[in-house]
Amino acid sequence: MRVTIAHSKTKAEAVQAVDRAMQGVFQSLATPPLTISNPQKTWNGSVMTFSLTAQMGLLKNAVSGTVEVTERDVTIDADLGLLNRFFPEKKVRTMVESRVRGLLT
Repeated sequence: MRVTIAHSKTKAEAVQAVDRAMQGVFQSLATPPLTISNPQKTWNGSVMTFSLTAQMGLLKNAVSGTVEVTERDVTIDADLGLLNRFFPEKKVRTMVESRVRGLLT
């Protein structure tokens, strides 16, 4: 899944907003029957690498990806794995875009 969101902040402000937004995204994914564990994120310059484990019952699924912040936009690339069989990619994309856009405007 790829989401690109334009912003009008400085690059440093956008990095801070993305950092806060991704924490919120991790938390908002955890709605029953889905649980989220081991959320991790690391920054290398203006690129964040993230991962987490999503679990429904006995099924565990790794989710990972990157978020790149440029002077004009934020691009999120995420591998949802099996998660998109249970949650339509469009729904996840809309939720992620809404959360990040809200902190960038």
